[in-house]
Amino acid sequence: MPGPRQRQQKPPPKEKRPATPTFLLELPLVVDPGQVTRLRAHLEAARHLYNAILSQGQKCLRRMRTDAAWQAARALPRTQKTQRAAAFSALRKQHGFTEAALHEAIKSLRVGWIAEHIEAVLAQTLATRAYRALNRVCLGKAKRVRFKSRGRGFCSIENKRNDTGLRFVLQAPEEGNDGHLLWNGDHLPARIDWQDEVVCHGLKHRIKYARLLQRPASSKRAAGADAEGNRYCVQLALEGTPHRKAKHTVGQGVVGADLGPSTLALVPQEGEASLQVFCAELAPDAKAIRRLQRQMDRQRRATNPEHYDEKGRIRKQGPKKRPWKQSKRYQATRRRKATKERKLAAHRKSLHGRKVHEVLALGKTIILEKISYKAWQRQFGTSVGLRAPGMFVALLKRTAVPPVGVASTGGPLVARPHTHHGTEPVVSWLWQANEETALSALAPLRMWHRSHPT
Repeated sequence: MPGPRQRQQKPPPKEKRPATPTFLLELPLVVDPGQVTRLRAHLEAARHLYNAILSQGQKCLRRMRTDAAWQAARALPRTQKTQRAAAFSALRKQHGFTEAALHEAIKSLRVGWIAEHIEAVLAQTLATRAYRALNRVCLGKAKRVRFKSRGRGFCSIENKRNDTGLRFVLQAPEEGNDGHLLWNGDHLPARIDWQDEVVCHGLKHRIKYARLLQRPASSKRAAGADAEGNRYCVQLALEGTPHRKAKHTVGQGVVGADLGPSTLALVPQEGEASLQVFCAELAPDAKAIRRLQRQMDRQRRATNPEHYDEKGRIRKQGPKKRPWKQSKRYQATRRRKATKERKLAAHRKSLHGRKVHEVLALGKTIILEKISYKAWQRQFGTSVGLRAPGMFVALLKRTAVPPVGVASTGGPLVARPHTHHGTEPVVSWLWQANEETALSALAPLRMWHRSHPT
């Protein structure tokens, strides 16, 4: 006779993998017209699936917010962090507003023709992407989510690992050293410049996962563009640290930096203080962009007269929405405007990278004031929109990583709002580790402020 039933022991919980540093390497792809057609079909299926899971997650979020327990959890004082976190976590699990719940929900949506284009692993990454967008709305960091329209399209898709589905394969040196992106039976060759030290450094590291990108070109006749005027490239998420060129030296001192909407003040531990206009080389052609916008408006009015009333105002949409027609001329004008803005953004990013290396050459410890760049957008919208100081600080923190350098913004350097009126600034805990050096570095900047009153 069989013995008494024994209780099944639960397997021990899996240990989390240690987080390893990651950097990106981007390679252009060479695609033929047949592959482009299939890639468009795959991305269109991904767009449908993403919108479906985003809509389902939005319904879960609305149900959770209308629950009385949600208001009770919000009423808990913020000092009771454990109780608040437990209440919100129970609500999320009850209403299915978790990443794991969306992973389960997307299984029932990946059916029919969508399953022929999107694998299960790629569907999970789309569910994770939708959850992150909805979680920003839940936490109050965004007002609403954006569904992907057919006109704007779906421009990127990524995998979770590099052993199945969308993956990048690199041949051995004796086989030719070629690299291919494999997806749904297509082999998309990548252009690899083995003379580039950055590319050689990146391809020596383990590939975590691959991401396919579709980017607009300046025109359909541009090099590497398809019939719709798009280029395709692959981004490789690699394990390790990015390559640092020999010409980009790193100093050893402390640097105090004060970033304004359009200026940057630097006070190195060794050397003279400087105040310069931030991204002074940027020269936006605002008049040309306004002319293109007016031309687009005229073309839109000529093609869609039924959308405007007698006074030229846009009619309100009724229960049956009328589609907006786009002429070929309108699309060409819109592409010219987008090209100007794309080149301006690329120039801005290049200037940010150059300035980051200039700052790191002065010292490896950069001390910044903690500032709300969102508030700057309201006060100095034109200047912040042109120079993007917040993006510069993000690039500085990403580039200056230990042990090469440290960029710290944790905690304000002043005990008052960022205005030009108030008490004398108070040195925060960031400076107390090296107080004498910090105060001596601040002295030239304070003297400059006294000689140039605001």
